[in-house]
Amino acid sequence: MHLYKPACADIPSPKLGLPKSSESALKCRRHLAVTKPPPQAACWPVRPSGAAERKYLEKFLRAHGISLQETTRAETGMAYRNLGKSGLRVSCLGLGTWVTFGGQISDEVAERLMTIAYESGVNLFDTAEVYAAGKAEVILGSIIKKKGWRRSSLVITTKLYWGGKAETERGLSRKHIIEGLKGSLQRLQLEYVDVVFANRPDSNTPMEEIVRAMTHVINQGMAMYWGTSRWSAMEIMEAYSVARQFNMIPPVCEQAEYHLFQREKVEVQLPELYHKIGVGAMTWSPLACGIISGKYGNGVPESSRASLKCYQWLKERIVSEEGRKQQNKLKDLAPIAERLGCTLPQLAVAWCLRNEGVSSVLLGSSTPEQLVENLGAIQASTAALGRPLRQPPRVAAFPKLFPGRCGPGVPSPHEAARGAQPSPGAPAADPANRGSPRGRPGHCLPPRGLPELAPRCPVSAVSPRRRRRAVQGMSPHATRPRGNGLRIVRGLRDHILRLSSRFRTSHPSPPRGWERGGRGGGQWLP
Repeated sequence: MHLYKPACADIPSPKLGLPKSSESALKCRRHLAVTKPPPQAACWPVRPSGAAERKYLEKFLRAHGISLQETTRAETGMAYRNLGKSGLRVSCLGLGTWVTFGGQISDEVAERLMTIAYESGVNLFDTAEVYAAGKAEVILGSIIKKKGWRRSSLVITTKLYWGGKAETERGLSRKHIIEGLKGSLQRLQLEYVDVVFANRPDSNTPMEEIVRAMTHVINQGMAMYWGTSRWSAMEIMEAYSVARQFNMIPPVCEQAEYHLFQREKVEVQLPELYHKIGVGAMTWSPLACGIISGKYGNGVPESSRASLKCYQWLKERIVSEEGRKQQNKLKDLAPIAERLGCTLPQLAVAWCLRNEGVSSVLLGSSTPEQLVENLGAIQASTAALGRPLRQPPRVAAFPKLFPGRCGPGVPSPHEAARGAQPSPGAPAADPANRGSPRGRPGHCLPPRGLPELAPRCPVSAVSPRRRRRAVQGMSPHATRPRGNGLRIVRGLRDHILRLSSRFRTSHPSPPRGWERGGRGGGQWLP
């Protein structure tokens, strides 16, 4: 049963105090008069802009004797952003504890780092149960208790997956999520964490069990939000679909590696998830494990993390051919940083902050000097690099990163708009256009591993009524509705159903609203 939702123009204004005779006369005159279309009024109030909202806030605080100049943001100059599209405000720079806490640095240095970060306006501190076998959480919790910082002023995040050697102490089963989070809270000496992350996907646990367990710990007050780390776009979309189907809590954030040499996931896959379902990005390793800082240009220093025994993989990566190519690219970036009046690490961190979908960038510093230098990227991003990117770059905007994605000998749409011709060394264009999907020349393919998000048939404009009926599943023969949001969800869902055997096992029959129908045999959205 579908209820009729009246518009604002359909709701008549009440006529109070009129007798019945005047009401009937008014109806007659209304029928005889020429009807004029009512003015289109906004059904819902428009959200005020940033300047207007700030003005309202100042007026509210002035009535209570408070000024905005007394806030941490005004005193420190730190910028704050929403975590995804949730209401949680986090500092755009956070402090991570990977490698450093409980391993590379002492407890005294860790305390100095946290003090500098907190006094600079940083409220986000990230850790995990696997960091130094839980010792990182112990150090972080003891420093917070020693300093006496208000718990409401901090955003503490932790990650779950590997908690011990036993088979039941790792993974994302309901048992380990609940027990692992309780153990993390005991080590942190806290009553709750703000965000709990699934540190990596678990192929042995059904997605429904993971989402139910995360929803349970949030309902029990052990966490406020939950997110993912190192998950693919398809797995995030599967968790979101399961959460919406069973009325549970979806993830709000994805932790991903993002720096000048690792851009594909944050710039190509996550922007669609951010704009469509509100999943933000909390990025880590902005300096590529210290490579962009330039300290590995003349070898591996003894005090660096690459010299540690358990991080020989990083040393091999630095001395490899790919590492030497990255060092040569840094030489080209040094003049740019000098022209902007900042250091190379500050340029790298500020470059990460320019992406609108990035909620926060986690810093991993081993000395107070490094932390102070990296915190200076706030001024570099606001003064030299301008405003954040409003339009995340697409695949076709990076021909050097993703070459040959538009078919053999066929220029991309961006290159064709600029009048570019096929490269001389490229093979001749295929007459049947087999290099382009669905036989459309110039269609830019997504990177390998990213599901194809474009519709499989031309989209035609339909009336609002037929579009609404198609979205609600009222008519299986309605024309497919237009919209990028429906295309992204439908494309990711199709790949989930084809590639994920776990999804087919846990959902043998299509859920309500996912009926298969339509002229092209497509699937309708709920």
